[in-house]
Amino acid sequence: MTQLLKISLPDGSVREVEPGSTPADIAAAIGPGLAKAALAARVDHGSGAELRDLNRPFEGDAALALVTSRDEADALELARHDYAHVLAEAVQALWPGTQITFGPATEDGFYYDVMAPASRGPFTLDDLPAIEEKMREIIRADKPLTREVWSRQQLIEKWLADGETFKAEWAAELPEDEELTVYHSGPPGEEGAWLDMCRGPHLPSTGKLDPQAFKLMRVAGAYWRGDQNNAQLTRIYGTGWLNKKQLDAHLHRLEEAAKRDHRKLGREMDLFHLQEEAHGSVFWHPQGYRIWRELEAYMRRAIDGAGYREVKTPQVMDARQWEQSGHWGKYRENMFVIPDEVPNTEEDGPVISGEADWMALKPMNCPAHVLIFRQGLKSYRDLPLRLYENGCCHRNEPHGALHGLMRVRQFTQDDAHIFCREDQIVSEVRAFCELADRIYRDFGFNYAVKLALRPEQRYGSDADWDKAEAELRQAVIDAGLATEEYGWEELPGEGAFYAPKLEWHLTDAIGRTWQVGTIQSDRVLPERLDASYVGEDGDKHRPVMLHRAIFGSYERFIGILIEHFAGRLPTWLAPTQAVVATIVSDADNYAREVAAKLEAAGLRVETDLRNEKINYKVREHSLAKVPQLLVVGKREAEEGTVALRTLGEQQQRVMSVDEAIKLLGAEGTPPDLR
Repeated sequence: MTQLLKISLPDGSVREVEPGSTPADIAAAIGPGLAKAALAARVDHGSGAELRDLNRPFEGDAALALVTSRDEADALELARHDYAHVLAEAVQALWPGTQITFGPATEDGFYYDVMAPASRGPFTLDDLPAIEEKMREIIRADKPLTREVWSRQQLIEKWLADGETFKAEWAAELPEDEELTVYHSGPPGEEGAWLDMCRGPHLPSTGKLDPQAFKLMRVAGAYWRGDQNNAQLTRIYGTGWLNKKQLDAHLHRLEEAAKRDHRKLGREMDLFHLQEEAHGSVFWHPQGYRIWRELEAYMRRAIDGAGYREVKTPQVMDARQWEQSGHWGKYRENMFVIPDEVPNTEEDGPVISGEADWMALKPMNCPAHVLIFRQGLKSYRDLPLRLYENGCCHRNEPHGALHGLMRVRQFTQDDAHIFCREDQIVSEVRAFCELADRIYRDFGFNYAVKLALRPEQRYGSDADWDKAEAELRQAVIDAGLATEEYGWEELPGEGAFYAPKLEWHLTDAIGRTWQVGTIQSDRVLPERLDASYVGEDGDKHRPVMLHRAIFGSYERFIGILIEHFAGRLPTWLAPTQAVVATIVSDADNYAREVAAKLEAAGLRVETDLRNEKINYKVREHSLAKVPQLLVVGKREAEEGTVALRTLGEQQQRVMSVDEAIKLLGAEGTPPDLR
């Protein structure tokens, strides 16, 4: 008698099924609704749950969880993977002789790298509508997606026979003892059938995709295996979702993001610029640097009130210091290194000898802060010692990764390091959590808190990591942030090489998240750099070092603020808080008087006395995102009033100068000073 398989379900029930049965059979047995809704299955045969095809037979007793569209993360991953395969199939159907390589799912969609046949040039944007239509045709055909195990030799022979040189090269490198799989789109051997090499899993059929829930977005060049010495391919990008509603919402977010792009607004508001002469470094204009200064002043008040002591450290330090800290070995590829010698000024010969000692621009501030801590004998009574620096750092980011203010090579961190005793860690982290909460609330952000745990490559013992992770976890609990409301989550493997860290993820006005603030508990660097204090027992002890930042970097935080507010910064943060604009030249002197009163009240104000129509002035200052425009003409001059136009509001308000000063003064005061 055949032994039945025992399949455990999430509700605790157990079903007994014949060998060869599949998750699809279970779904059908439960009911037609579930059979229709099921997309894939999480199957655990005792060695951990694995996402699998619905039609893949069980291999023994197992725990089963059926995946439907309600399991959005899994469902999206599956759908995007399938969209990529459908894209490749569509391109080959339209242009036989196209070579395909690989096409993964991405954060919001998918892409596939392909090489156009010799009969035509690389694919362009003009090809996308035809590809989209073919993809919809494949989806509507509801072609079954079936898994098949092949040998490595079968794969090589198949790809060589089809002229797929890239696939053949990859297949030749696959291990012989590994289970290798292909997926068929359509019944194998029938007309219109197509296959690709893939680990899977996949949806049961192309018809499980929504033909209206994807869009091809753009094309770009890509190199085979990411190597510029290899053949150039075309990467076709798409965005894919579970339904049209999700797609429309995503496209709306993209549209909003384009309107809010800090690079575009930065030009319109004359805040900053970037140019090739200084890749990844920002040229701040007066208006932009005003924002910086306001943020800096705000943060200084915050850290002064929280007991930090501000320091300033060198930009360049000897390589031996970075070797001792561990950065030279772990981080050198991202550092700018400098020979410690006078360069050759003669026309002949190399600029540098190659024999000099090396120095490096600091990529971070922490080793320098340890050196300050080590100056003079420290007692347990001196701790916690909180050292803060608006520290300018440099990191050698690839040119292609640079992106406006969001990814730069030179940046300034609102950086601090707290040197404390073991018994002070939890309270210090909790205090930081409370400080970060107040600051983010002042800027109108909601946020989530995440705990990034130990990575595979790390310094320090498991015992130290256990302790550090537990301390951060406890501090968040004590601060009341380890809740669903605050998006509390633990992230395995995401910590730094020397310490676990807490991360703050801000949500902006259009629902995007930005990881900004962090605090890290570090026992490694004090050990490597020989930092110590004298304990109550008279012996030397290692301090624990807490690395923390709230803005992250001034550059990136300003970029986030510009996009969050769509350039309409709160009045207290706006570089120009008000403009007094005249309707007629007869009101020029009165405009100057009003501006002088506003300035005396501490407001950042300009006058616009140009011989232009008032509507022109209104449009120009609206484009520059000036929060308040005070319009004055002959009538206002005679009555001692102003016509106040607030950015984004249709109606103007007529009021006295004193009323305007009171209103603007309140809005122009930083939130921590109100």
